[in-house]
Amino acid sequence: MTNLLIKLFVKEFKNSQDTDSPIVRKKFGMLSGIVGIICNTVLFAAKLFVGIITASIAVSADAFNNLADAGSSIVTLACFKIAGTPADKEHPFGHGRVEYIASLILSVAILITGLGFVKSSIEKIILPEPIAFNQISIIILILSLMLKLWMGLFNKKLSNIVNSYAMKAASLDSLADVAATASVLLSILVSRLTGLCIDGYAGLIVAAFILFTGVEIIKESLGPLMGQAPDPKLINEIDKIVSAHKEIVGVHNLMIHNYGPKQMIVSFHAEMPAEIDILKLHDILDSVEKELWVNLSCQTIIHMDPIVTDDKNLNDMREKISDIVKNFHPLAQIYDLRLIPNSKKPTLIFGLSAPFDLQQSDSQIIDLLQDKLKSLDNSYKYIITINRVTLETANLTESHKENES
Repeated sequence: MTNLLIKLFVKEFKNSQDTDSPIVRKKFGMLSGIVGIICNTVLFAAKLFVGIITASIAVSADAFNNLADAGSSIVTLACFKIAGTPADKEHPFGHGRVEYIASLILSVAILITGLGFVKSSIEKIILPEPIAFNQISIIILILSLMLKLWMGLFNKKLSNIVNSYAMKAASLDSLADVAATASVLLSILVSRLTGLCIDGYAGLIVAAFILFTGVEIIKESLGPLMGQAPDPKLINEIDKIVSAHKEIVGVHNLMIHNYGPKQMIVSFHAEMPAEIDILKLHDILDSVEKELWVNLSCQTIIHMDPIVTDDKNLNDMREKISDIVKNFHPLAQIYDLRLIPNSKKPTLIFGLSAPFDLQQSDSQIIDLLQDKLKSLDNSYKYIITINRVTLETANLTESHKENES
C-alpha cells in the first residue's frame, strides 16, 4: 500500500537521489499529511462512538488523541508546503527548518492532550464506573490498532526515504497509539473476565505513552533548532571525501550549519603544504567543495591554512608538542603551527583542538601547556588558541594526522 501511494502521489521519485529535490520532498510531506488527516479523522469518529457507548474514559482519551493527530497532520501538511518554498531575500537559506517547527508543534499538542487525560484518568480511578462493551466496539478498536500500526510503519518508511523529523514524529506518535489502544483492549478484557474496573489505570497508561512520545519528539525537534552536534555519520562521509586528497594534511574548525534536511552549509580549515603552488591548492579545494556538494548536498566553504612541512626543526617541534597535548586527551590535536622569527625570541603559534569532555578550562589548559613547553624549549615564545570540539570532530582531525604520517 505504501509503495502504491508513493507511486501515485510522488511520480517524480525514482531513487534516493531524487529526495534532494524540494518538489519531491514537498510531495512526500503532503502525502504524509493527507494520509494522516484522513486516517486520524476516521479513527476519531470510530473511537468516540465506542467511548460513548461504553462510557470508557480510556477509549475517549484515545479518540481525542486521534483528533489531535489529525490537527497535527494539518500542521505537517502546511509546514511541508512552506518548507518547499524556494529561498528568497528574507530567507536566503530557504525554509527547510519549518519541518523542525512542525515537529515541535506536534510535540506540544501531544503533551497538552496527554496532561488532559492524566486528569481524566485520575478522576476515573477515584470514581470508577463499570465499562459497557460489545463485539462491535472491540472490533472497531482492533481495526483502529491495525490502522495505526500501518500508519506508524508508513510514516517510518517515508521518514527513512527523505530523512524527515516531522514524519519520524508522526511515526512515533502512531506507534505509541498502538500501545495505548492495546491497553484499552486489555482493560475491557480484564473487566469482562474479572469484573475489575481498571479503566482509569488504562487511561493513565494511554496518557503515559502520549506524554513520553511528546517529550521524545520535543528532544528530536529542538536539537537541530538549537544547533546540535553534527551527526557522526555525516562527519565520516565528509572525512572520506576530504581524506581522498592527500594534499590536505590536516582539518580543523569543522562547522556544520543545518538550515533544514538536505540544506547544510559546511565550513572547515584545511592545512596544506606551503611549498605547493597556491593555484594548485586552490584547484584542489575547489574540487573538494564540488565533491561534497554532489555527494552530500552541502555547500562548503574551506579556509586554507598553509603550513611549512619541509623544515626539520619545525617538524620536530610539531611532533614534540603533539606528544605533550596527548597527555591532556588522546584526541587533543595541534593545528596551524607556524614560526614567527624574532631577533630577541622567536614565537611559535598554534591552535589546539580540545574535546569538550576535557575537564580543565581553556585558561587552565593554556597555563599547563605553557609550563610544559617552556620546560621543553624555553628559547621560544608560545601563543596558543583553544578550539573546543566534539569527539567526532576530534576523530576527523586525528584521521588526517594519521594520513599525514
